[in-house]
Amino acid sequence: MECLDTSFLQNDEIKLVLDKFYPGNLAINRVPAYSFYICDLKGNKLGKCDLRIGNNEGLFYGGNIGYTIEEKYRGHHYSLRACKLLFELAKKHDMDYLYITANPDNHASNKICEYLNGEFLGIFELPEDNDMRINDNETHKCIYKFVL
Repeated sequence: MECLDTSFLQNDEIKLVLDKFYPGNLAINRVPAYSFYICDLKGNKLGKCDLRIGNNEGLFYGGNIGYTIEEKYRGHHYSLRACKLLFELAKKHDMDYLYITANPDNHASNKICEYLNGEFLGIFELPEDNDMRINDNETHKCIYKFVL
């Protein structure tokens, strides 16, 4: 898969600046992915986000979108705005839906999913062989589905 033009990923407050594009390797279950810096319009880095293209069991638990905001910039809904921009890129990849997951105790991320009008599918236990369970000792994820 080729990297699409991402220069349109901007609104009146933030822009997403492409850091890396990973073409993926389906032979080892790695989907194509974009990694972005979330920046203000002057180019100051506020955080990071990524979009993983496709759908499989790993993405059901891990989500198609991930984000983090630097602590001093939290509370301004930058993740919310970044997700809306990533939804547009996902549509350009002909995705009909995607998942965002959050730890049950991550109230800020769960609120973002609610603000984005995601369908709360429930709290799911991670499979025993899931990387997040093995590497990060995580056991459960709140899973939200977004129809694009």
